[in-house]
Amino acid sequence: MSVTWNDNTPIYLQLKERVVTMLLDGLLKPGEALPSVRQIAAEYQLNPITVSRAYQELADESLIEKRRGLGMYVSDGAPQKLLNSERERFLREEWPAVLIRIERLGLSLDKLLEQPTKEHGE
Repeated sequence: MSVTWNDNTPIYLQLKERVVTMLLDGLLKPGEALPSVRQIAAEYQLNPITVSRAYQELADESLIEKRRGLGMYVSDGAPQKLLNSERERFLREEWPAVLIRIERLGLSLDKLLEQPTKEHGE
């Protein structure tokens, strides 16, 4: 799998965001092992310290846990905890700007709701 890293954001944060997305999408489940630091470093041609830093941030947020001698695992309740925090962050940081843009464009709730979404393939 080929990965393109964004030059504007540290790679460890981009890697962390990939794991977060996998958790939110249900691709990683509680109790499931994450690939080892060495495996990720080799696969994506990264410094192992970069991978360790991403994993450490996830551990600091209690989304993953280290099991001595076994590796890193998704913590119980991690997807729900993450979903709750992402919802709060969206409402606090992103939604106000979206709302301002909607009002500036004079869009109504009815008009917005009748628009097809990518998810529904309309």
